[in-house]
Amino acid sequence: MNKYLSISAITRYLKSRFDGDANLHNVFLKGEISNFKAHTSGHFYFSLKDESSKINAIMFRSNASKVLFKPSDGMKVLVTGRISVYEAMGGYQIYVDEMIEDGIGNLYIAYEKLKKKLMEEGLFDENHKNKIPMVPKNVGIITAPTGAAIRDILTTIKRRFPICHTILFPTLVQGEKAGEDICRSIKMAESYDLDVLIIGRGGGSIEDLWPFNEEIVARAIYDCKVPIISAVGHEIDFTIADFVSDLRAPTPTAAAELAVPNMVDLINKLSIFKSRLNEGIKKKVNFQKLYLDSLKSSYVIKNPMIMYEGRKQKLDMMCDNINNLLINIIRNNRERLNIIKKSFIFTNPYMLYKDKKEIFLRLKNNYILSNPSVLYKDSQNKVRSIIDKLELLNPLNILSRGYTLTYLEDKTVKNACDIKEGDILDIKFRDGNVKAKTLKVEEEK
Repeated sequence: MNKYLSISAITRYLKSRFDGDANLHNVFLKGEISNFKAHTSGHFYFSLKDESSKINAIMFRSNASKVLFKPSDGMKVLVTGRISVYEAMGGYQIYVDEMIEDGIGNLYIAYEKLKKKLMEEGLFDENHKNKIPMVPKNVGIITAPTGAAIRDILTTIKRRFPICHTILFPTLVQGEKAGEDICRSIKMAESYDLDVLIIGRGGGSIEDLWPFNEEIVARAIYDCKVPIISAVGHEIDFTIADFVSDLRAPTPTAAAELAVPNMVDLINKLSIFKSRLNEGIKKKVNFQKLYLDSLKSSYVIKNPMIMYEGRKQKLDMMCDNINNLLINIIRNNRERLNIIKKSFIFTNPYMLYKDKKEIFLRLKNNYILSNPSVLYKDSQNKVRSIIDKLELLNPLNILSRGYTLTYLEDKTVKNACDIKEGDILDIKFRDGNVKAKTLKVEEEK
């Protein structure tokens, strides 16, 4: 049995071989940061990877405090350090002494490019996000059927709100075909009567979480009518799905807490509401009792006829006012009638006829009415006089006395200075027109 070694022994042996190799004491590596975590102690924990390999890395606070930039997933860096074995995990890792930035990884570039594109299209707008119902009946879960994520979600929902019905849609959450499978599960979930849908998985590197950064998944979440809570990775992990979803949870457990209320809290709230409602009803009933007692003891209730005494007196006053008003109207109309009856026309109606007869006789003896031809002849003379005046003013009649009218381009020529040599003139005579060309213009001196 002495030939069998313990795990600790072989691990210590490998560590001694690593530590004894001078080539591993000062190693220069370049790679892409993945799964980066800045611990509260000040240490940096992350992985360095390239196209085919990955190595764990740690940078203690004394060296991490000297880094002049903020490391993040997807960033390409150049590091210097020593490689050794971490005995507790049995794996080798690099202890980084120095780290400088070498650019940004391809996945991170693709992530930022897609994020900017979808943001400009409005897929992240808050006004498009649905409100998560306070008390859901059916909760859908899109994640892998095995693993810590589904256990945490189901355990949390059962603990907080056991009467809620959960439906699991087993889905690939890692690998090349995971994006298409997530979209298929979202479409399937829409056909169920769900109040809220949780989409997520546990933590991992940026490559592991990449299906939740694919454009088809983002658009499927955006088009989904069911409110979606995104729960991808850990609290420091942000994916495109988190920005498009109606609500982002830092972890799957937190997603379950956001999806359903705590039944104990609901029962306590209902109990408080019940107490407040009973107290309110009691106060209302007591107030109404006091009000009823005050009414019962009021003087009006005990002597109801008092209510009518004032109104009866007011009615009598209104009747008296109406009677007085009618009497005044009748009196005024009677006085007007008496005045009219005593007027000159009513007492001597013949005088009205006599005045009209005299007016008629005057009109009948009028000269113009008896001789209408005189009015006609007078009007005829006035018309002739107007025609004669118009004839005198007619410029064409002047042409019959030897005068002419000269036009230049349809405009009357009034002065010699308006004409220049070579102008074509239109000269109008009494019996016709003549066109003439100006050879010489002489102005009067």
